[in-house]
Amino acid sequence: MAQSQQETHPVLDIFGVEVAETPSKNKSQRTQGGETRSDVIFSSYQSGNSDVFPNILALHVPEGATIADVTYGKGVFWRNINLDNYTLLATDLATGVDCRDLPYDDASLDAVVLDPPYMEGLLRANKTSSAGTGTHAGFRDYYSNGTESTLPGDNGTPPSKWHAAVTDLYFRAGREAWRVLKDNGVLIVKCQDEVSANKQWLTHVEIINEYANYGFYAKDLFVVTRTNKAGISRVKKQVHARKNHSYFLVFIKPRPKRRH
Repeated sequence: MAQSQQETHPVLDIFGVEVAETPSKNKSQRTQGGETRSDVIFSSYQSGNSDVFPNILALHVPEGATIADVTYGKGVFWRNINLDNYTLLATDLATGVDCRDLPYDDASLDAVVLDPPYMEGLLRANKTSSAGTGTHAGFRDYYSNGTESTLPGDNGTPPSKWHAAVTDLYFRAGREAWRVLKDNGVLIVKCQDEVSANKQWLTHVEIINEYANYGFYAKDLFVVTRTNKAGISRVKKQVHARKNHSYFLVFIKPRPKRRH
C-alpha cells in the first residue's frame, strides 16, 4: 500500500503573515524562514478613510479588478489609489444610481464599495431635525423617510424609521451587492455604531449578522479612529461613550460548494 502523504500547513508569523519555511537536515525539526517585519497591514488605525482604504484594497482586492463604488460621493476613499490599477465604476445618487437598485448584470463585478449614511439623523423626514450638511447631505435628501424616493419595506410595509431606516438601507444594498458580485467577489462596507433614542445600536454587528443570512462571509474588519476630537453640544448628562471610531467591514461572496 502507498504511504499517505503528510498534510502540510503554511507557516505564519506572530502577525498572521505567511513566511517561507527553511529546509532542515533534521526532518523532524521545522525551522521558520523569512524575516522579522513590522510593515504589515493592521486592523486598527488612527487616521482618515483615504489612508486606510488603500490597505484594504492591497490585502483583499487584486489589481485589475472591476470595482463598483456605489456611494462614490466626492471620491474620498480613492484619493490615494492609483486608478490605473483598477477599473472603477463610480456612481451615486448624483449620477442617478441607487445602491439598492444597481444597473449591473448578475455576477458581473469583482468588488463593491458601500458607504451610505450611517446615522439615523440623516434619514429623518423632518428636514428641520435632520442631520448632515456635508458630504452626506445628498443622501439625506434622497433617502430620508417621507420622500417619494424612499422605497417601501418588504411585502409593501411602510418605510422604516429611525435606526431601522439605517439598517434597512444597508440590508437592501447588501442584497443588491450579492446579486452583482461574482463568486469570491469582495464587498467593502463602511459603517459606524450609533446611539438612537438613547439606545445603543451596534450597527456593525447587525450588518455582519444580516449579511451572513445572505451567504456573505465576514473576512475582515478595520477600525478607523478619528484624529480630532468630536464636538458635543447641548449635553445635560452623558450616558454613552461618544463614538470616535468607525469600521470598514470586508465580506466575501463564497463560491458555491460542489455537490458530490
